[in-house]
Amino acid sequence: MFANSTYESLSGTSVYWDFVELPSQIMENFAIEKEFLNTFAQHYQTDEKLPEELIKRLVDASNFNAAYACLRQVSFGLLDMAWYTRNAPFEGDVKEYEQQSWAKAQILPVVKDACMSTQFSHIFAGGYSAGYYSYKWAEVLDADAFSLFKQKGIFNREVAESFRNNILSKGGTEHPMILYKRFRGQEPTIDALLIRNGIKENTGNKKTED
Repeated sequence: MFANSTYESLSGTSVYWDFVELPSQIMENFAIEKEFLNTFAQHYQTDEKLPEELIKRLVDASNFNAAYACLRQVSFGLLDMAWYTRNAPFEGDVKEYEQQSWAKAQILPVVKDACMSTQFSHIFAGGYSAGYYSYKWAEVLDADAFSLFKQKGIFNREVAESFRNNILSKGGTEHPMILYKRFRGQEPTIDALLIRNGIKENTGNKKTED
């Protein structure tokens, strides 16, 4: 809705594949913020706000097995890149090649007769060939970007306008990292994602709104 560029080929979602999910995924971060929930989540009879304990339980439940889910997603990216960085026809054993490709991210025993590659439609027929890593990278971006809202206040108008002007309206008119750094003031790090997933302790993400 905020796209503001001359050419359709550079407008809206016409951006680098690993940048396209940021605008949608960042919105999901608001859903578990108390300040946002208090705008509508209340008891239909008493108007009591959603208790903090219940909000915490929602967050904790969403972070259950987060570290494993992260590694699982990374393993899919490794498998995808293993297939698409080959420079010669494949003539080996698919299952063996698969296990070698994602070995760095596997922590559970191999399921006998299972073979992800033969059913991985996203990378062979779903448009994510050599780009499946973008799911995880987009999580890094949206968590890091939202951490600025967390610092300044989730309804901070200045931050919101910066996100609109530097990210949402620009499309693919400039390199994504240039746009991101213009909004965020720095390149993204994995810290905000680890904190959001409960893997890393938050030691300094305080709200500084006036």
